[in-house]
Amino acid sequence: MLKVDSIQLDFDGRKILQNVYLDCKPGEITGLLGRNGCGKSSLLRIIFGTLTPYYKYVSIDDEFIDKGYLNNKIAYLPQHNYLPQNIVLSKLVPMLVDPFAWAEFAVYPLYQEHQHKKPRDLSGGELRKLETLMILYSKADYILLDEPFTHISPVQAEDIKAIIRKRSPYKGFIITDHQYQNILEVSDKIILIDNGATKLIENKEELVTYGYLSGN
Repeated sequence: MLKVDSIQLDFDGRKILQNVYLDCKPGEITGLLGRNGCGKSSLLRIIFGTLTPYYKYVSIDDEFIDKGYLNNKIAYLPQHNYLPQNIVLSKLVPMLVDPFAWAEFAVYPLYQEHQHKKPRDLSGGELRKLETLMILYSKADYILLDEPFTHISPVQAEDIKAIIRKRSPYKGFIITDHQYQNILEVSDKIILIDNGATKLIENKEELVTYGYLSGN
């Protein structure tokens, strides 16, 4: 199980995260919601290990993890593109994709069509979906997705949700996106960040109570 506890993060003297707890295990999809600027992306970066807060406790199976990206423990889809632009995809992709899942990944038309191109040759939407697919089929046991449904079409979003569900028996997922309906549809558990703290949401009405959704 991945556990995240006691995160303390300040920016310019302003407390961003101060009372955080969440956990996630393989077979579970955790949705992370919150208003803009509440610290969702920062929390994912802290778990992954590319942002250092004042204090954190992140563990996998009760072993403290400082850098989640080491040894492919955790994979992270950031909001921005992450692939080098000038290397052919057929050389890049196998570095990240799980060899045991390669046969399933390699038949996707998006990869089949563009495998001999470089990332710079793809459209923004094509590159975003390919990078998302690579994370979903990565070697990591835990997958962090930041805005996977933004900048793609509704049809593509449905495809991504189907793959998440298909992969979830083997992986633990933590997903955040402004398109909250997609998060509510795909998640087994919802965590809301409110005033720097995480709150377990039992039903959609609680999102109204905490002011995340309008009651109208």
